[in-house]
Amino acid sequence: MSGLLYLPKPCAGAGVMLLQAQDIFVRLDGVEVLSGVSMGVEPGEIVTVLGPNGSGKSTLLRAVLGMVPLASGQVRRAGGLRLGYVPQKLAIDASLPMTVRRFLSLPHRVSDTEAADVLARVGMDAAGQRQIAALSGGQLQRVMLARALLGHPGLLVLDEPTQGLDQPGEAAFYTLIAEVRRDTGAGVLMVSHDLHVVMAASDRVICLNHHICCQGTPRVVSAAPEYLALFGLGTQGALALYQHRHDHSHDGTADHGVHDHAGHDHHGHTHHAG
Repeated sequence: MSGLLYLPKPCAGAGVMLLQAQDIFVRLDGVEVLSGVSMGVEPGEIVTVLGPNGSGKSTLLRAVLGMVPLASGQVRRAGGLRLGYVPQKLAIDASLPMTVRRFLSLPHRVSDTEAADVLARVGMDAAGQRQIAALSGGQLQRVMLARALLGHPGLLVLDEPTQGLDQPGEAAFYTLIAEVRRDTGAGVLMVSHDLHVVMAASDRVICLNHHICCQGTPRVVSAAPEYLALFGLGTQGALALYQHRHDHSHDGTADHGVHDHAGHDHHGHTHHAG
């Protein structure tokens, strides 16, 4: 069974992957959940994994984080890489008194200055003394992101961070992620099903259905037959909504629409995995 390997610490501009999975297979309870998956994240890159329910998206994140064992294959991390993880959801007992400030100090205490700085970073400046259980879904996601940022990660890993949020809440959160990437240079690996937002917020998209169906820049992937087969009919209008929003854009982004086949993908052409 393969373990986790560490690469030498990357130098700026060296082009070394922060994280790289090579031909990984994962079996859970005897069922093959991931089959021959190879992918990676470069410094400062936002990579989003899309796929239908049960396609192995969350398992992929847990596999690259070392939280589930690999049947075969390897996951490599850059030496000294710090990870920040935002889980899909956090179950909090409403009767448990816990302030945001105390939550940020679990499991390791952080200073008041550190806490204030990171809350300001995520737009939750005045939330320190609020009860965690009293936060809205979007506020809780921002606080969990703040906690992940306390470790100054080189790679943020987000598992469906906007699940349960409305569309404005989703858009605001992805804007925040882009700002964090811009300001810190961290790479971002996230799972999402929010087609209409994610396709515009990602540098690279990976379509997963137990194996990688296609990957590339959003423009290239959105025109791929594999992508259309996964999402064109099965999302009850999500793809149409994405297309409509971009076709009617007034900010010059209309050329990112689903029917644009002329995009260039510097990561390589859309391809099948294994």
